[in-house]
Amino acid sequence: MAEPILQVRGLVKHYPLTQGIVFRKQIGAVKAVDGVDFELAAGETLGIVGESGCGKSTVAKMLVNLEKPTAGEIAYKGEDVTRLSGRALKAVRRNIQMVFQDPYTSLNPRMTVGDIIGEPYEIHPEVAPKGDRRRKVQDLLDVVGLNPEYINRYPHQFSGGQRQRIGIARGLALRPEIIVADEPVSALDVSVQAQVINLMDRLQSEFDLSYVFIAHDLSIVRHISDRVGVMYLGRIVEIGKDAEIYDHPTHPYTQALLSAVPVPDPEAREHRERIILFGDVPSPANIPSGCRFRTRCWKAKERCALEVPLLAVPAEFRFEAAGAAAHDSACHFAEEKQVVPPEEPADETPDEPVDKIQDEPTDDAK
Repeated sequence: MAEPILQVRGLVKHYPLTQGIVFRKQIGAVKAVDGVDFELAAGETLGIVGESGCGKSTVAKMLVNLEKPTAGEIAYKGEDVTRLSGRALKAVRRNIQMVFQDPYTSLNPRMTVGDIIGEPYEIHPEVAPKGDRRRKVQDLLDVVGLNPEYINRYPHQFSGGQRQRIGIARGLALRPEIIVADEPVSALDVSVQAQVINLMDRLQSEFDLSYVFIAHDLSIVRHISDRVGVMYLGRIVEIGKDAEIYDHPTHPYTQALLSAVPVPDPEAREHRERIILFGDVPSPANIPSGCRFRTRCWKAKERCALEVPLLAVPAEFRFEAAGAAAHDSACHFAEEKQVVPPEEPADETPDEPVDKIQDEPTDDAK
């Protein structure tokens, strides 16, 4: 992997639980993120997947400094941004921007599209002098596939897909190096999802971007990501290249997630094994001892309750012939298991027609 542009070490975010009115005291904590480690290389897309409530969005907010971490380090080009403030933090935040999940609530309904996309220039006037801002905003609208003449319209005049394009244009305004995309297509129709994903894929090469891409849809994550990290209850339990995670998963939770992915081929669907997890996800305020997945795992043994598994290559796969199974997995009893049929080359051929759709913004207009 290339030199990392972003390094996250031991990232923790705990929200205190208190009781009392006059004399408040802390009685516990919600451990939303509880020790996350990963790296992001320049030009790479790291996908993060997991169930709702596992801490994905909290990680995203800490990366762009919308939430202050309880502990840990977020190093951008070797500099820990959690220790910065004032002008130094402002300079770093220019290079790490975010695309939000909801294209309806993330745009101010009282501002025009031109004001929304141009607002970053008010905070960082050195990027665009006042005389050039309107032209730059129109250029950004054109880049994301919208008519530059829409600059004076309001968000309510656009469809969901078009609003998300506006959010992407706002994220690109300062020419950042890293985009944190927090489930950017989960609120969109399937056809519009394809357009937005292909747009982001194209913009990555044009603007030399690195993505942290958060999503629930495992097929979308596979399409856009170079590496994938799987989160469960505040921690990453498995991380590796997309082919390693999808074709050679070793953690039981990853295998269960992948077994729930819809398979379009009826024959492949009949022959695959469906893994059904029993029980509920434990509360992040009362995390189980040892392995936090053990309460729902069919492999759980006494060791799992006593010892916290490390996120590392399992000992049984630390040999030359292990191949794609030799990637980091936080399980005492890691075992390779293919649960998703391998992708066929024919699946990659429709890219050209989809690219043509994405350049026609009227296709997802109301």
